[in-house]
Amino acid sequence: MIIDCAHYRDGRRQEQGPVSLEEAAARRAEDGFVWLGLFEPGVDELDQVRAAFGLHELAVEDAQSFHMRPKIEQYDGDVRLVILRTARYDDEAEEVKFGEISVFLAPTFVITVRQGMASELREARQRLERRPELLKAGSTSALWAILDEVVDGYAPVVAGVENDIDQVEATVFSGTVAPTERIYSLRREATQFYRAVHPLLGVVAAVERAAAPDLQPYLRDVQDHLLLVNEEVAAQRDLLGTVLEANMAVISVEQTKVSVRQNATIEQLTILATVFLPLTFVTGFFGQNFAWLVRHITGPAAFAAFGIGGLMVPLVLLFWWLRLRRRDPDISVAAEAGPRLRPSPE
Repeated sequence: MIIDCAHYRDGRRQEQGPVSLEEAAARRAEDGFVWLGLFEPGVDELDQVRAAFGLHELAVEDAQSFHMRPKIEQYDGDVRLVILRTARYDDEAEEVKFGEISVFLAPTFVITVRQGMASELREARQRLERRPELLKAGSTSALWAILDEVVDGYAPVVAGVENDIDQVEATVFSGTVAPTERIYSLRREATQFYRAVHPLLGVVAAVERAAAPDLQPYLRDVQDHLLLVNEEVAAQRDLLGTVLEANMAVISVEQTKVSVRQNATIEQLTILATVFLPLTFVTGFFGQNFAWLVRHITGPAAFAAFGIGGLMVPLVLLFWWLRLRRRDPDISVAAEAGPRLRPSPE
């Protein structure tokens, strides 16, 4: 879909409204340049643009692709293809939305093909139209306006991702387990953002070398902003790696605490079962109603002697056995240490 199409000459837009595709192609022979803006065009529409402006088929094929790395390529007829990755931060979803802009740049025309909602260029066109001294520099001024708009859009993304990282970092280092999926998601977004920013450094440097002297200071300013964003994104990606390792350590500590609690519970149950094991044996033995035993239990004294006494004896034996078991490690350690060597008289 054609969003806007205009002819610029002597630093001014020649028409108030957009011109048709045929008229724009015809005005290539005049002074100035034509800026054609497309948003998610179809195959047939791109074929019409390719036929009207004589674009290379491989360049058009690249413009139809998505999720490509930023790059700049030279084609026949002084036509260059510049591919940029755009990014916008979605506050509601707390994630980064990526888009793409393919720029066909020639001395007589600029064609922009936008993919994704995060690639608005209306403000870039309007800002450039308010700078006639830059428009006089030719079609490269439009590329500068596009680069400046894209790089300026990176700053809110850096701030949004930084805020998310601060929240996750505060959760992890407070000793609370953070959602691991959230950390992985942030790291993936930071990695994708880095892939959009870092290759663009070489693209801007190449454009700066080929630009007119009047535009070079403005392109260097874009390069400086891009360098700052690149450093911040690289630092965020490294920080997320550290946060992920810290979160895994917190998870390990929590799992250790759970294991300790489970071991303590099992130990208590083991002690309880150990205590009741001999008692169960004694009560089961006396519950068999042997004739010689039944005839001897004729009163409370006999019941206390055989019944309660029979229960106390295994409890006392179990108590002494447990105390000996506690002393065994000390004895074994002393045995392993062996006797100390006496100092030699010499």
